[in-house]
Amino acid sequence: MTSLVQRSSGLVQRRTEASRNAADKDHPDGEEDEEPRRGDEPDDDDTGDSKETRLTLMEEVLLLGLKDREGYTSFWNDCISSGLRGCMLIELALRGRLQLEACGMRRKGLLARKVICKSDAPTGDVLLDEALKHIKDTQPPETVQSWIELLSGETWNPLKLHYQLRNVRERLAKNLVEKGVLTTEKQNFLLFDMTTHPLTNNNIKQRLIKKVQESVLDKWVNDPNRMDKRLLALIFLAHSSDVLENAFAPLLDDQYDLAMKRVRTLLELEPEGESLKANANELLWSVVAAFTK
Repeated sequence: MTSLVQRSSGLVQRRTEASRNAADKDHPDGEEDEEPRRGDEPDDDDTGDSKETRLTLMEEVLLLGLKDREGYTSFWNDCISSGLRGCMLIELALRGRLQLEACGMRRKGLLARKVICKSDAPTGDVLLDEALKHIKDTQPPETVQSWIELLSGETWNPLKLHYQLRNVRERLAKNLVEKGVLTTEKQNFLLFDMTTHPLTNNNIKQRLIKKVQESVLDKWVNDPNRMDKRLLALIFLAHSSDVLENAFAPLLDDQYDLAMKRVRTLLELEPEGESLKANANELLWSVVAAFTK
């Protein structure tokens, strides 16, 4: 590739970023370089600098999809809604709240197994607790695919519309405002006013982008079972939400091609087989199966 169109997140094109990197090398001691270096210090979301800057999977996916200056996701992205619901299920599973039902004598496929509430202890996140309550109170239990549709409101059954989680993107954006990542503004779009959430803390987003990039470049392990489960889920769900390329937009062409090649190897994995491996999270792979089937 020799060029790349402007991405929906508002990130610069890869060629522009390459030029900027070249310029930075010419001024290694400049004052402008000091702050980004401090912001690029190793920081994992689970062991971040402070509680306020730890992001959930939903917040990370939304942050990758938001346009930095405009403060909203692409109007053409119709995948992020269901992707965010998949993030909720995986987040609850990683926190020990949800699991898949046992296989039994006749082994069921991942998409045929029901989601079971393992613990109803509050998570401290309003959206997660709302989703957890729906799942706990529902009898008989539903499958992962059904829950993604129900929580998204994509059901033809009017009796199940109450399961829909409303204004998810706006509520997640407000969480990010409280964590100091975004700010709140009003923009006029000719016929209506719209609340937007432009980026205010670029360091946190750049650390997130760097983490995603390194997972398929410098820190690539070529074995999903050895990858951090949260990071693995982020890659799958960011791709399903059509925002993963936003993280790769600043890369040079050869790095971009290598990153996408390795992402494709992950997408080609067989969730049923991966879920049988030691220490695998079955619900995580069930969500992956729901989006890649």
